[in-house]
Amino acid sequence: MKNLRGSVQLYFTAILLLFTVTLLCYGCKGNKTQDYPDPVTNPEAKLMLDGHWFQDPHEIDFDKLPKIPLEHTVVSDVTPDGVNQHNYLAYYDNRYWIMWSDGPGVEDRVGQVVKYSTSKDGLEWEKPKFLTPYPEGSGPESPHYNTRTDQGLRWISRGFWEYQGDFLALASLDEAKGFFGPSLNLHAFKWNKDSESWEYHGIVMENAINNFPPKRLPTGEWLMSRRSFDYVERGVDFMVGAKDRFDQWEVYPVFGTSTHLEAEEPYWWILPDNKNLMALFRDNRKSGFLYRSFSTDNGRTWSPPVQTNFPDARSKFHGLRLQDGRYVLVSNSNYKKRDPLTLAISDDGMVFTKMGYLVGGRHIDYPHVLEHNGYLLIAFAGDAKQKIEVVKVKISDLDKINMD
Repeated sequence: MKNLRGSVQLYFTAILLLFTVTLLCYGCKGNKTQDYPDPVTNPEAKLMLDGHWFQDPHEIDFDKLPKIPLEHTVVSDVTPDGVNQHNYLAYYDNRYWIMWSDGPGVEDRVGQVVKYSTSKDGLEWEKPKFLTPYPEGSGPESPHYNTRTDQGLRWISRGFWEYQGDFLALASLDEAKGFFGPSLNLHAFKWNKDSESWEYHGIVMENAINNFPPKRLPTGEWLMSRRSFDYVERGVDFMVGAKDRFDQWEVYPVFGTSTHLEAEEPYWWILPDNKNLMALFRDNRKSGFLYRSFSTDNGRTWSPPVQTNFPDARSKFHGLRLQDGRYVLVSNSNYKKRDPLTLAISDDGMVFTKMGYLVGGRHIDYPHVLEHNGYLLIAFAGDAKQKIEVVKVKISDLDKINMD
């Protein structure tokens, strides 16, 4: 009988020990493990920012965040009478490339064009040049130039795309009255190495403006987001395709992006399992947080968007998976205003545990991130969208971010 009681006691001691180890293991994911996201078993999770260094995501003291060392340069400055925004980076043919929307007055008026520049080191940039011409009938000679009207057109910069050996630049074109006009189309220009110039290549997709250029799926297809001219009422979509031609796409809606939130400027990446996807959305309903959705079928269907606990100032954001496997997200994470730009770090692309301070003290927004040769280049619009600026960050410096 004594031996039986001893065996039972030993059994329950082992169970208790196993339970304790399990809790400790889950604790490695943070102290909110019951809400830890999973694209299959827990897509409705809210957890996206975790750590002992904050209590309320809307009460973070951004001035006390670790400062990330960086080098800084200005590519273009149209102060005081112009607008520069929608900046995108690429590395191609042994050069850094940057493109952006350049317009008169305030953003997206009649006559806005797309310009570009190149650099050998990401810090010294050539004088800006035209990538697109002035929209037809909408140049400086037009009576509608620098106005908001459906009688004139504007180009909007949409990013670089290396596709089947060609280096493409994407730009949307529509009426400049609002967001967006019924003639909205996404166009492509192709780089001609011989003439060192951009040549018109064709329409990528009718009734579409992307947020970032296409990225390749594990299936070999390409995926990018789409907003139609009436997206405010119908929500945002994702486009899958381009396996054979740059203009072959199928459109898949993200249900809930016009009811759960007012979705803007979607962004997505592939999770570490190399099969499931995560998308993030800016919320124009001023919730002050990013929304998240998952896809388990290469962008054909998406889980209902869920408000996360990652703070956001209703501004465009961008990130990527580093070559070392970590994910970075650069955004305006102060929900009160577009100041500062911060860089957050995640091991799994779903929950971020570190955040550092990049640039601040003024209105800055629209970041785009590029990794190359041990560095991050981060382009953004500075001083209320009148400058295109770039900072260069050594990736090894991210290892030094200490949230203690």
